[in-house]
Amino acid sequence: MILVFFGILANITGIFGAYFGGRLDDFRGPKYVVRTSVIVLTIASFIIITTDQSHTLFITLADGSSIPDIVFYICGGFIGAGGGALQAASRTLMADQAEPGRMTEAFGLYAMSGRATSFLAPFLIALFTDISGSQQIGVIPIVLLFIIGFFCLIRLSRNTLRF
Repeated sequence: MILVFFGILANITGIFGAYFGGRLDDFRGPKYVVRTSVIVLTIASFIIITTDQSHTLFITLADGSSIPDIVFYICGGFIGAGGGALQAASRTLMADQAEPGRMTEAFGLYAMSGRATSFLAPFLIALFTDISGSQQIGVIPIVLLFIIGFFCLIRLSRNTLRF
């Protein structure tokens, strides 16, 4: 039942994230929304990595504390919101970056690259979890992928995508 509640929470916050991310996209542009979303997702993932039943952000908690559960749900909400905003703005960013006469080609590559790499994060999570024996450490590749993506965005400027 807890997992169902978590899924519902992530979906509801994802709806709000997509809506407000779209509004922010109108005012600040898609690159700003994507960068902000990646930062939110990175921070939430880092907090999850540093949280277990006895610690949160490396702070030792009393036995039986409900703080780790609360932190987990809050981070899940931020992950839902950040993911919703990221999905909404990434399409706008793609449209902003592609050459006007080659939109279909750009979005085809966008869709294909997403499908072709969709195995990467689950594979790395499984690999790190298996090697370390810890689900918390298993999340580290996600943080690393977010950081790599963030730094790739730094060099991106308007209409720089060329085939």
